[in-house]
Amino acid sequence: MLQRFIDDVRTSTGTALRQTSLAAVAALCLLITTAFLCAAAFIAVLNSYGPVEACFAGAAIFFVVTLIAAGIYLVRKRKIEARAAARAKAAASPLLADPALLATGIQLVRLVGVKRLVPILAIGGLALGLLASRSQASDQAPAE
Repeated sequence: MLQRFIDDVRTSTGTALRQTSLAAVAALCLLITTAFLCAAAFIAVLNSYGPVEACFAGAAIFFVVTLIAAGIYLVRKRKIEARAAARAKAAASPLLADPALLATGIQLVRLVGVKRLVPILAIGGLALGLLASRSQASDQAPAE
């Protein structure tokens, strides 16, 4: 069984390494292609309008590409933050809505007794309050 797990990990690692190397080669080829296209556009504008205009045209093209990349980055960042907020909201679902937890609590009260359970609940409530105040303080800490 352990050997099967090791073989699966080895196979998936090899596949991921091959895919990553192919993606790196494709990215390098795309970079070279983009460089030649930019050089051709620069030369075409240089022949038609002059060196200053050619430099401005190249700068404008790269500025537009930068704006597009920044827009994509911001959209992805917002999606990731929205997913994280949705996960946090789902994780913070009320525990009292779980029927198994309620049944366990009722059995605990029957077993221990109400008179003995009151001090235990008071200490538990205090600990829960301290824990909640700690988590709120860490949430309000400035992001780095």
